[in-house]
Amino acid sequence: MNRRDVLAGTGAVGLASLSGCLGVLGLAEHESAPAGVDQSVLEEAGYQEIRTEPLGVEENVDLLLYSETVTVTNYLTEYDKSVDLGPLGSLRAAVFNVLTTPQVDVLGQELNPVEEMSTEEVMALVKNNYDGFSNVTHDADETVAVLDQETRMSRFSASANFDGADLDVFIHVTEAIQTSEDHLVAIGVYPEQIQGREEPNVFSLVEGVIEDAGDAE
Repeated sequence: MNRRDVLAGTGAVGLASLSGCLGVLGLAEHESAPAGVDQSVLEEAGYQEIRTEPLGVEENVDLLLYSETVTVTNYLTEYDKSVDLGPLGSLRAAVFNVLTTPQVDVLGQELNPVEEMSTEEVMALVKNNYDGFSNVTHDADETVAVLDQETRMSRFSASANFDGADLDVFIHVTEAIQTSEDHLVAIGVYPEQIQGREEPNVFSLVEGVIEDAGDAE
């Protein structure tokens, strides 16, 4: 399963289709700040950081008299852990991601569509940008606290492929919450057969999200 392009396009959707005022207003470039999970929470859940990386998206806008490029840089912080799957052995098949995408406010109107996305819409973006997911079905909803803000987190069941192994997995996706300058979404994935062990960890990781990824070290 390719984890490098998850939600890369979030934040660019809708921006390039504006009437061209972003460049005129000096708003053609937008970048979020990376977020993460508190180190003590990671250690208790057994997860390790893989990487924190920028996901840049450029959209060219052709206008009547000129053209401009709208650039959005999101950040994805990725964690995983090795889990025992019996006959399949140990695979790094428990994954947790924290995505940030910039707030874009023009005259009091938020233009980044992720702010209003439901978990089903966020899940659709994940599926479209995450190689190896299929048969996605919505299972349940919970209310969770992220950075002291209550938000909806949905659980989906799906089929996925990890290192050549086909697995039935659960995917937990939150609606976006606001940080000081960005929108933040958390995504947890693990095999269904270890739900009893890993679902509580996903809740702990979500509640352990911190705004500054540098503070997670």
